[in-house]
Parts: sequence; structure tokens; C-alpha cells
Amino acid sequence: MLNIPSQAFPAPSSQQRVSSGGRSKVPLKQGRSLMDWIRLTKSGKDLTGLKGRLIEVTEEELKKHNKKEDCWICIRGFVYNVTPYMEYHPGGEDELMRAAGSDGTDLFDQVHRWVNYESMLKECLVGRMAVKLTIPKGMLPKSQVTDTPAKEGLSSPSYDWFQTDSLVTIVIYTKQKDINLDSVIVDLQDNSFRAEATIKDYSYLIHIGLSHEVQEDFSVRVIENVGKIEIVLKKKEDISWKFLGHLLENHNSFIPKKDRGLYYRKCQLISKEEVTHDTKLFCLMMPPSTHLQVPIGQHVYLKLTISGTEIVKPYTPVSDSLLSEFKEPVLPNNKYIYFLIKIYPAGLFTPGLDHLQIGDFVSVSSPEGNFEISKFQELEDLFLLAAGTGFTPMVKILNYALPNIPSLRKVKLMFFNKTEEDIIWRSQLEKLAFKDKRFDVEFVLSAPTSEWNGKQGHISPAHLSEFLRRNSEKSKVLICICGPVPFIEQGIRLLHDLNFSKEEIHSFTA
Repeated sequence: MLNIPSQAFPAPSSQQRVSSGGRSKVPLKQGRSLMDWIRLTKSGKDLTGLKGRLIEVTEEELKKHNKKEDCWICIRGFVYNVTPYMEYHPGGEDELMRAAGSDGTDLFDQVHRWVNYESMLKECLVGRMAVKLTIPKGMLPKSQVTDTPAKEGLSSPSYDWFQTDSLVTIVIYTKQKDINLDSVIVDLQDNSFRAEATIKDYSYLIHIGLSHEVQEDFSVRVIENVGKIEIVLKKKEDISWKFLGHLLENHNSFIPKKDRGLYYRKCQLISKEEVTHDTKLFCLMMPPSTHLQVPIGQHVYLKLTISGTEIVKPYTPVSDSLLSEFKEPVLPNNKYIYFLIKIYPAGLFTPGLDHLQIGDFVSVSSPEGNFEISKFQELEDLFLLAAGTGFTPMVKILNYALPNIPSLRKVKLMFFNKTEEDIIWRSQLEKLAFKDKRFDVEFVLSAPTSEWNGKQGHISPAHLSEFLRRNSEKSKVLICICGPVPFIEQGIRLLHDLNFSKEEIHSFTA
């Protein structure tokens, strides 16, 4: 609901934002950008109408403030006067009014729970709810912790620990067989141990303040056939621990993943290189005390503090190359994370990211997304439709699909851009098509020069009907599409017109 109000980023043609159910932006008036909002919040103006007082708000009082000229909204037990923010919200006033005078937590989470509303709206804070309308995360009723997973065939995980003179091993018993290293995230920060295991759509968390110091590096092992996760920590001193440590917030909780708050760790900028005239490849290094591997088709959030305000944007990680065998040995896969990011000169976030120096830090969240690798099972035809930086989720799909799916007969990418200069990794794509005869790439330009001999225009029935030819009438097909919202909406309509089913289409919505 409370979208980051930037006129310049994401731009109308951007595909770096996450699906928001087809929600569209509205044009903002002159002087209503994110930077203008930040200036207003720092001007000293009373944005709450309470002259700096914080009050306790009853449910009855909240309901009274339900008009555009007097709009209060509750998010996670805190009430904000969003009246002055109305004109700065790119989703429009109507979007905010959906939660006017009520608890907007669920609506906020549905659209983009990643937005740092505490920072964005801190000068609009009215106070706390006298009676909480929502249950804080991690404090779910027992029925929501145990009964719901049980209905989906899930047993609550458990954990144990044991030690030797020099090691401490923490074992998580997930009781599921489809667990792999991508399913586990481990962070060690200031002797706080945090391990999160994703089990289907649920999250199991161990969160402990360790009783003794450990070294930064540790190992993670998954025994897939029994669903066991082993995390081996190295003691700093070879002494016997009497207990593992003290329990921290949300420890031993098993809740829907969507209810688990985002967790960030600081990653160091290692390199950035130009890919096109306006797109760069950023390489970030994970802390040595973090184990995190972003699954194929999922995204993370990058967070920067700009002009005193935390700004968060979602991006899909990529591989460092489509042609790893043509390069020198790359850095260890599990410690480095790469992003292809288009820089918008008039924006706020991407220029801030581009101005970072090598060695500076960026906060990176845990991954999110609903793409499942099981979609590749027995797949014969894989079609990829991408526009601009909507190409980013396709990178890891290509890296995985070609060497790892034995049944695959054909992979085709149709890549839409404005000009030849906008095509990301064109030479790599052409080399890949030459190297692997199962792969074809077609470039389509909407504003080509007169020298362009390839396809032109926007996504259309003529383009797709020729492009989307199955190997056989009954071959298993998957079509992945990513780009600006109008591109995706038009593409999905055309795919349905061509009789492709909902199950055969996956959109990484911009």
C-alpha cells in the first residue's frame, strides 16, 4: 500500500519491481517526488496535527479519521496520519484510502511489505493503538503455528545440538525430503545465531544468543533424503559449553513465510562494470558469517540510506555470466551475489547505488518469490519472453535449464528492447546460441536504426505465434515472462489467446 514515492524509479518501463497484483502507478504532481517528501519531513512542519504529542488511539478514534482530508492508518499497532502523504503516494490516493480509518497491515503486506514505512512515515506517527488490531509477527496463536502446517501435511520441525572439544553442531530436523542448501539461511552477528529453514510456504526459525564466542566461518550440510540440516560452528576456545545460549525473538517458531519479517545483512561492494550504456553488473560479497543462496526465480531487497531515509528496492540476482567456461574461475558461488541494474539518472535509489565506492556496504534481505524449480521436471520446451531488465530472472533460468534438464529439447528467448545499445549481454547470448543448438535467441527492437535487419515492434500475435512452436503437440511447455507491467499483461493475454494454459505460464511481474 505505502509505495516508495519516486517519480523517476522505477520508471514506467522498469521491470525491477516485484509483482503487486497488477497495481498501477498514477502520475504525481510537480514537486511530489520522494526527495520532496523527504524534504517535507525534515522541514519541522507538524505533519500529525498533534504538535509533537504521541497519543494512544482507540479503535473508535481510528475509525473517525477515514477521509482524504483526515486519514489515519494503523500498521502493526502504530497509527500514522497519512493525510500529508496523499499527494506523494505513486499508487494514488484511492490506494491509501482502502485502509483509511482502519488496520492496513494485511493490505500493506499484500502489496509490498518490504517498504520501510517506519522511516518513511516517522514524522506522521500519531501513536500506538490502545488495543492491538493485529497479532505481532512471531506471536501467532498456537493454532496458526501447528494446525495450519499440519493440514498441509507438514510436521513442526525441531532442533538439537551437540559438541566436541572444538565444534558445536546444531541440527534441524525438518521432517521433509525436499530440502536443499537453498532452503537454509544462516547468519552470525555479534554472537547472535539465526538459522531460517524454508519448508514449502513455511519458515522455521532458530534464534539464539550463543553462550560462548565462535569463529565467523561455519559449514552447512543438508542430508536431503532425511531432511536434516547440520550447521557446524567452530569454538573460539576449546571448552565445554554447559548450554547452547539464551533464546531470542521468535526462536523455535514455525509460521507462514509471508508472516516472517525481512532480515537484512550488510554486504560489501566488490566490483561494478558497465554492461550497456545505462546498465551495470554489481558484485556484492556476503559476510563470512552468512550462508545464503538465492533460489532460481527469486528476488531480494537492497536497502540504502539516502538523505537520512532508508530506501528499499527489489532486484533479481543473476549469475556473473552466461558463459562461465569462457571465463577465468569465478569467485565462490555461495559468497558472492550479482545484480544487473539499470541506472536512472533522475532517480533516487540507483544513482545512490552507482555512487557507492568499492568496499562500501549495501544491506541485502533474505530471498522471496514463488517460482518453483519443480516446474522444470520433464520439461521439453522452454520459452522466455523478456523486455529490458526483465531479462534478469532469465539468466539463472538459462544457467540452470540447459545443463540440468535432460528432457529439454528447445529453449528460446525473445528479448525486447528499444535499441541495439540497450541489449544486455548480446554477445554472450549469441555465443550461447552458437554453443548449444537447443538454444535460440531473437531480438526485437521498438526504436531501431535504419541499419537494423531484425524484428521490430512490440509484443504481438505475429511475434508469438511464430516463436511459440512446440516440439510436438503433447510436449510439456513452460513460458516465463518478465518486463514492464503493460508488457506482461499484454503478453499473458496473447498467450491465453494462443491456448496456453495458466499452468504453462509463469510471470515475474515488474
